[in-house]
Amino acid sequence: MPRHPSRFVGRVVSFVVASCATAMPAFAAPRNILVVVTDDESPTLGCYGDPVAVTPAIDALAADGTLFTHAFATTASCSASRSVLLSGLHNHANGQYGHQHDFHKFASWYDVVSLSLPRALAAAGYRTARIGKFHVAPEEVYHFEQVLPGGERNPVAMAERCRDFIASADGRPFFLYFATADPHRGGGVDAASPLELKPDLFGNLPARAAHPGVEEVFVDPAAVPVPSFLPDTPETRAELAQYYQSCARVDQGLARLVAILREAGVYDETLIVFTSDHGMAFPGGKTTVYEPGLRVPLVVRDPHAARRGVRSDALVSHIDLAPTLLDFAGALDRERNRPARWVAPAEYWKDKPYAAGENRGPRRGLDAYHGRSWLGILGDPEAGHHDELFASHTFHEIQMYYPMRAVRDRDYKLIWNIAHPLPYPFASDLWAASSWQAQYRRSQNAPWGRRTVGAYIHRPAFELYDMRSDPDETTNLATDPAHAETLARYKERLRARQRELGDRWETKWEYE
Repeated sequence: MPRHPSRFVGRVVSFVVASCATAMPAFAAPRNILVVVTDDESPTLGCYGDPVAVTPAIDALAADGTLFTHAFATTASCSASRSVLLSGLHNHANGQYGHQHDFHKFASWYDVVSLSLPRALAAAGYRTARIGKFHVAPEEVYHFEQVLPGGERNPVAMAERCRDFIASADGRPFFLYFATADPHRGGGVDAASPLELKPDLFGNLPARAAHPGVEEVFVDPAAVPVPSFLPDTPETRAELAQYYQSCARVDQGLARLVAILREAGVYDETLIVFTSDHGMAFPGGKTTVYEPGLRVPLVVRDPHAARRGVRSDALVSHIDLAPTLLDFAGALDRERNRPARWVAPAEYWKDKPYAAGENRGPRRGLDAYHGRSWLGILGDPEAGHHDELFASHTFHEIQMYYPMRAVRDRDYKLIWNIAHPLPYPFASDLWAASSWQAQYRRSQNAPWGRRTVGAYIHRPAFELYDMRSDPDETTNLATDPAHAETLARYKERLRARQRELGDRWETKWEYE
């Protein structure tokens, strides 16, 4: 039966990632791995201080694990971001420049097979399975042994379909990749809304109906906190209320997963990682390299950690996930920063004629991860990780060519809008959003958060923000003579990172 947030009582959830005891160094207990990736979810969770979020399962995970306050995607686009999670490479380097499905047809390079996370864990003795949103290609590169059925907007039902896989007793540890479609936009609009422009349902059922097995959480639009990058309008509030309902459904799916782990007797043998592909699906978040697009939740429960309930403000990135999980599994070559059982791409493809003669990717750069393991800082609130982070976005949908590159540290963030003479292109779901259309129809001068509609669409070549005094990225310092030296320094750092990471768009410094 549906419940209001104030009366909702949740179950405790935890996520654990574990490693292989089969073909790698022996461990005292099995090390299973569960990775939960949600779709278009910002850190709008109770454990991150959100006053409206009904997320008791994730909150419990954070209380028994490590919560990262500065975790970032490398690109705020679904396929591209998921390829980073599963390859440990920036998407500009793995070839997954944009969406995999339908006419978009982007895919990773064949030679990424040697760094692929599911393949590396399988080589280390893991049984691997995925359920829900996959959204990367080629399948052979990112191959899982089992594909469990579960594409509907019901994480509780998805969790139930994982029961047999989790409980299997074939002697191998498991890697389960659990990817929800919530809280992505979709499912039509709320026809019952009194607004002229109806809010998207975000996967919720019409007429306040409940998905089977889910206790839907209905949120009052008047109560939602409106992020600073969005306008405080009735349309925005109505869509945020739908978004929060979808997020609460994710939490219940995770609660069911934890219950299944406990029933199978493997909860304390499993490391659980909870994150999202990128930030929420509103203009200014998804498809941008602004903070609301790149900042993601990252909560980890390591069953072997000595300290629990830790908040870490270390800078960590999606490129770190693959080496971290292999490190936990005892399957990482730490010196070369790649799978311990690494097989050169030429060796893998030599007897496969369908790929042997293809353009399999760049000749260099596909033999080591871009990220590095953060396993050693779990439970340590004082430990750092990266000094700076790099982001690269090129496409979302295939018609949305708008390459952006960004570098940020604790002090400043520089964004290079490589195609800045073009108007900023919109993802189809964001263009149709009632929250956006309400402001767009008013005028180019209508507010969009702390920008205007016009300023959001038409962007300068460079944007430089002081991340300490201006975390909302409202004052562009790139044209301020007082910051000319800072701008020049960060431009050089950005270009150096492009060279280091094999970014072909580095050439744009010279001829465009």
